[in-house]
Amino acid sequence: MLRRIFILSSLLGFVLSASAQESRHFTFHYAFTVKNLPAGKKVRIWIPAAHSDAYQEVKVLSVSADLPLKKTREAKHGNQMYFAETASSAHPDLHFDIQYDVVRHERIALSAPPRVVPAALSAEERRQDLAPNALVPITGIPADLAAKVTEGETDPLAKARAIYDYVFSTMRYDKTGTGWGRGDVLYACDAKKGNCTDFHSLFIAMARSQGIPARFEIGFPLPSDQHAAEIAGYHCWSDFYVDGKGWIPVDISEAWKHPDKKNYFFGSHDVNRVQFTMGRDLRLAPPQQGKPLNYFVYPYVEVNGEEYPNVALDFSVADVAPALAKR
Repeated sequence: MLRRIFILSSLLGFVLSASAQESRHFTFHYAFTVKNLPAGKKVRIWIPAAHSDAYQEVKVLSVSADLPLKKTREAKHGNQMYFAETASSAHPDLHFDIQYDVVRHERIALSAPPRVVPAALSAEERRQDLAPNALVPITGIPADLAAKVTEGETDPLAKARAIYDYVFSTMRYDKTGTGWGRGDVLYACDAKKGNCTDFHSLFIAMARSQGIPARFEIGFPLPSDQHAAEIAGYHCWSDFYVDGKGWIPVDISEAWKHPDKKNYFFGSHDVNRVQFTMGRDLRLAPPQQGKPLNYFVYPYVEVNGEEYPNVALDFSVADVAPALAKR
């Protein structure tokens, strides 16, 4: 009997990994504890909030918090968040727990049949999505690389594909040493390794240097071969914009891990993700006293106006119903 269950489970895992899904329905558990707070200090806490958009339907199932929470939204990208504060911390630990119900939909922009929402950029949005970030320059080394790899190309889509191919073939997914994970483009150009943040920051810098609007999105990965799992860390990806086609998704680090899906991840995002926020160099709502956040996917805590890093994270996912629809 146990052998039969094991075989069936293995076959199901194979089907999950081998099939593309049009949608995935799951609960996402976002919990954390702020630990060992000094007594009598002012504490402020910002928590990124998952939100509904064209590619995910989000419902909040429950919220448990040791401080009252207020829902807020920052102005630049419209990122939603929860905010909590206390003028004088009375407990050494503060616990927060948010349960989401999410249906995530596959995005397909360049293959038939497409599953994307039409979009057009305003002049301000175009300016914002062509501008540099603190760690994402659009001049110097990344611009020189982009000019070289797109030489002879005039079509923005062809330029974006050339940049995608360059990042895919030049970078390697490697989280050893220091410097990776910050989305520091000059580090990525030099080290030629890193995680998803580094892959997509390099892509964004090179695309923007060629006049192609590009944006940074971040959330969490969902294992494709498990119905329930702990989530160890974040995942990020990117979109670029082409007039007449709208926003086109890419995920170069996932393509690097799964080379057989290289063409798929230029123009598609699978369902094995949940998005929380967008953008870099973020001022929260209300504004934090510290410097702008490089990106915002984990809770951010300040004690007496200074960043407080002692936060224990607890994230997990569980499928509500496996939707095994082949592409």
